[in-house]
Amino acid sequence: MKNTAAKTFLLFFIISSLGATAQNKKKVTGYYQIILYNFSTGDQQKTLDDYLKNAYLPALHSQQIRNAGVFTPVTNDTAANKKLYVIIPLKSFEQAATLADKIASNQQYQANAKTYLEAAYNNPPYTRMEKILLEQFSMAPFFNLPKLKSSNADKIYELRSYESATENIFANKVEMFNEGGEIKLFDRLNFNAIFYARVIAGSHMPNLMYMTSFENMNDRDEHWKKFVASEEWKRLSALPHYQNNVSKNEITLMKATDYSDY
Repeated sequence: MKNTAAKTFLLFFIISSLGATAQNKKKVTGYYQIILYNFSTGDQQKTLDDYLKNAYLPALHSQQIRNAGVFTPVTNDTAANKKLYVIIPLKSFEQAATLADKIASNQQYQANAKTYLEAAYNNPPYTRMEKILLEQFSMAPFFNLPKLKSSNADKIYELRSYESATENIFANKVEMFNEGGEIKLFDRLNFNAIFYARVIAGSHMPNLMYMTSFENMNDRDEHWKKFVASEEWKRLSALPHYQNNVSKNEITLMKATDYSDY
């Protein structure tokens, strides 16, 4: 392991340890990395698409990471600050810590990523990049490919982020998903969830993120109507034990790019 990777691994380990809850004490078998690009111009979008399609995803595939998703919010067309999400499933903490070094050492990647890597300071491919590291929930399976039949043009992917006021309150919200039965309800209603995970390194903490998928926007709306109307949710959301455990939530509705792995 390279020295920089070792330092990164140690940093992530410390962050994870400091945020320990009952969730951490159970066996964890998967992690996720989200790379969020912010950009504003068509040229930046083209550079990012070319880079991800021709360099970064092939480099991930060379590391046996076959199911990296690349998504753009449905609001991108009219937004001044546009976004692009890369969601990468990772099987171990060490894989998360060493991935960047392994990709950088890939000579084919270096050749294919030349335009992106050598962009000038006054012509960058993005306005900001953020990386988020997540750990899967204890009672959630590690990464599910969605079982959808519609075309990519119709499919909707929904990424949700729930922040809490304190670490203890956040642990309560995570419990609500796991032991409380929220994940079971999503499963029963066939939300085609891709992952449920808590953020262990990122700019918004403490928070959790999860991603569901739907055939189209109408399908998405119908699923949420059934969720809110369900007896399980009415009972769970009314329990005093689970009150006021979310201080801020963000909902991002997205479409997969034509080169996304799913």
